[in-house]
Amino acid sequence: MKVNECELILEISGMGCKSCVSKIEKAFNALSIVEKSCVDFELKKLTLIGNIEKQQAISLIEELGYHAQTFNRANTEISIAEKSTTSLKKSSNCCCSSASKADEIIIAKISEPEGQKLAQASPLNQKNEQQKSKTTELIIEGATCASCVGKIETALSEINGVNSAEMNFALRTVSISGDVESYVLIKAIETIGYKARSASDISDDELLDEKEVADKKYYTSLMRQMWVALGLGVPLMIYSLFGGPMTVETSLERGVWLFIGILCVAIMYFAGKHFYIGAWKSFANHTANMDTLIALGTGTAWIYSMIVVFFPLALPEMARHVYFEATAMIIGLINLGLALEVKARGRISEAIKRLIGLQAKTARVVRDQQEIDIAIDQVLLNDIVRVRPGEKIPVDGVVIQGHTSIDESMLTGEPMPVEKVENDEIVAGTLNKSGSILFKATKVGKDTALAQIINMVKRAQNSKPPIGRLADIISAYFVPVVMIISIVSALVWLNFGPSPALAYAVVSATTVLIIACPCALGLATPMSVMVGVGKAAEAGVLIRNGEALQTASKITAMILDKTGTITEGAPTVTDIIIADKSYTKKYILMVAASIESGSEHPLAQAIVDSAIEQKIVPETISDFQAIAGHGVEAQFNDHKLLFGNQKLMLKNGVVLFDFVAKAQKLANEAKTPMYLAIDNKLAAIIAVSDPIKKDSVEAIKRLQANGIRVVMLTGDNRATANAVAKKVGITEVFAEVLPEEKSNKVAELQAQGEIVGMTGDGINDAPALALANVGFAIGTGTDVAIESADITLMRGSLHGLADAIAVSKATLRNIKQNLFGAFIYNVAGVPFAAGILYPFFGLLLSPVIAGAAMAFSSLTVVSNANRLRFFKPQEH
Repeated sequence: MKVNECELILEISGMGCKSCVSKIEKAFNALSIVEKSCVDFELKKLTLIGNIEKQQAISLIEELGYHAQTFNRANTEISIAEKSTTSLKKSSNCCCSSASKADEIIIAKISEPEGQKLAQASPLNQKNEQQKSKTTELIIEGATCASCVGKIETALSEINGVNSAEMNFALRTVSISGDVESYVLIKAIETIGYKARSASDISDDELLDEKEVADKKYYTSLMRQMWVALGLGVPLMIYSLFGGPMTVETSLERGVWLFIGILCVAIMYFAGKHFYIGAWKSFANHTANMDTLIALGTGTAWIYSMIVVFFPLALPEMARHVYFEATAMIIGLINLGLALEVKARGRISEAIKRLIGLQAKTARVVRDQQEIDIAIDQVLLNDIVRVRPGEKIPVDGVVIQGHTSIDESMLTGEPMPVEKVENDEIVAGTLNKSGSILFKATKVGKDTALAQIINMVKRAQNSKPPIGRLADIISAYFVPVVMIISIVSALVWLNFGPSPALAYAVVSATTVLIIACPCALGLATPMSVMVGVGKAAEAGVLIRNGEALQTASKITAMILDKTGTITEGAPTVTDIIIADKSYTKKYILMVAASIESGSEHPLAQAIVDSAIEQKIVPETISDFQAIAGHGVEAQFNDHKLLFGNQKLMLKNGVVLFDFVAKAQKLANEAKTPMYLAIDNKLAAIIAVSDPIKKDSVEAIKRLQANGIRVVMLTGDNRATANAVAKKVGITEVFAEVLPEEKSNKVAELQAQGEIVGMTGDGINDAPALALANVGFAIGTGTDVAIESADITLMRGSLHGLADAIAVSKATLRNIKQNLFGAFIYNVAGVPFAAGILYPFFGLLLSPVIAGAAMAFSSLTVVSNANRLRFFKPQEH
């Protein structure tokens, strides 16, 4: 049915730049039935006004080389949201605008009921929008170098609905963020000449097992191909080195070389077929990659040699030289390099293997009053599970019976076993050391903490730090530039080279093509990232993405929240100072616990817990009233109770005498003093202290020794904050900071030019964690804080901070070494291959030497990345 003078809107995919826009608009504006056409490049949207059928419009778009479908408004809304997310992220990292952006993400003062709302707060979630959207992982076949990576990522990124696509060349997998079906993604990859399949249909351990089997098969095949190719190449090479004539002067020589040339074709098919097929696919898709360079190089050497065999008289006498040995040797050596790379690459996945190895295979559940062993994937939510001494915890849960100690070191890095009793949480993958326990399953399957950790590590290993994207950009232009250099080199030799100029031109062009293959360039970053993220996971540090991994190495200022970060986050009553001798400490504690029994504040909970420990039962109070910033007021047995700070006492005319000095002394000892008045008369001071973690002082010293400016941030009173800071060696303190002001402090430091790390564990830390250049969440903290952070410390120790930064620096250093090594082979080798040494020393690099250099460049990069496996953060 025709659309009469109405609007037709289509989604366009395949547009690469603004020139595509003008091309499409020009084609439609040339049609008499189209009144107006307009392309929105950002939204990939084409709007047509006129009398044109939808199918007619789609056909024309496909003729122009693009794809079209009915416009999807939902996808557009997602796209708009992503753009605002990206904008916020960029601006939040900008020192100049950080103060204003802080205002955007600050959430008004958080009370307990509002805590849950924070998880849905739009600006905060914008930082993690891509991480929370659907993630699809595909296994790629046919990718051979860094330029393949760029093509695959570009093709996927152009699909409407895709937020990001990152390929891990080392694992040959690609991770796509966005609500797009797998078959659409697979089709896009197949369109550009590669094969793909979904990795979501099989479990992680099955996927690794499958990969190991495939790698072993591939390694065996490459080694077989290498021996076949070198079986011809090595004898020919030895023959030439010992002075054997590689020329065609007689009929006998022509016959021998013709036989060798045919034999070389068989070898090119058996041992090098994959290079030529890959090159043809790239050519068919108007692209070029490593296979293109190898196919051109070896093909040029063989074709020239066959011309010499068939038409020797057409060439100058000195140019009648064959290069069959170069073709065979290059194919053999490159296959050897690929085989060694596959062998070394297998060790990179060890971190994931170890994590997957933590998972129990079976679980003993109680059903129908009987204990039965079932497969781990058959455990259901709320199942009652039995774990005996020496067994792994199969799923997450809560202990309902028994007492034991559990080794959590495999997840947290903490060596000491943790005591577990009823109502304590336990985590899948940890090891039950002593007692037999029953627990209720609270998280099963992919919801367990271990499964999420494995997923996070995999996602981080697949992600790219900014330095890696630079290599991708370079590699996208590298192959075409090398081909141009090869042609220019040949032309220079033909016009200015000595006789036989043609032979020198062929050798030079072939050598340039072979030595410049960017295989090592593609491996340089992902290999290091995979090992680095794995090492961090072993230390109980979970890195969310490659950008956080790189930025952590540049941190110049670290903000530490006090409660739960520097301190244990579990305050206890330390002092009860009686002011009115008519009351006992037991009575004072009972009254205070009665007042605070309904509060969830940590200080209030400390008082209630202290009363329970002493078997003191809180009693019922009435007329309870919380006075913001002061304390509480209540009635108890016809007595008026006041419990709070000095302001509350002065407001109600309570005389404090010399107890102000005593309270100040307690505050100077990092304790929080609270006054209790009964009938407007001071009865006692109760002091509560949140003990400093045992290793906080040493960990903070490690950070400071690395030149990092350490700042403490807390909502606690200034005297207590200063006392804690003094004990741990921190000189900069932001005290009495309201929740909504925390992100302002992050912005202040960013405005001073600092690269800021923020560490916290509470809901009120989430905005600051989101704004910081790198947010570190204490794994024992709230889910909101962890979700807002870039890096999660599984254990409560601040040593995890120093470990994360140490691993980050080591990984970045390793990446730079790899990139340098890859560029040395690929870039520095090109001028030598082109013959720059010939005018000075009479030396021209052999294509065989170039093939060996190219093959071993990949091995060098992989071996250097594997060195990271032996890196250990500073012992502590």
